[in-house]
Amino acid sequence: MYLHLGNNVSVYEKNIIAIMDIENASTSKITKEYLSAVGRSKQVIYCSYDMPKSFIVTLDDDLTERVYISSLASRTLIKRIRNENVGADIIRPNKNVGTTTGWI
Repeated sequence: MYLHLGNNVSVYEKNIIAIMDIENASTSKITKEYLSAVGRSKQVIYCSYDMPKSFIVTLDDDLTERVYISSLASRTLIKRIRNENVGADIIRPNKNVGTTTGWI
């Protein structure tokens, strides 16, 4: 599944490492240094030029780290992930037959 971050920008959910509230997280010295370093390495993608409310850290399959700055609140993004997965069921394979045991 993909998570829409705003302004036609989406990321693959499995690549998300963290969804952080930018106001609370930026009070930490370590977080400030991290965002500065990522900014210098040009791995920051701005999803909108509105007031930033969250940043999302991803790691692609090729181990490329990216930080997305979004005007959507971290709480909203987390709710979107949870709501997408509410109806999703987990299927466990039946080890004896090689088929599924059903919905869990």
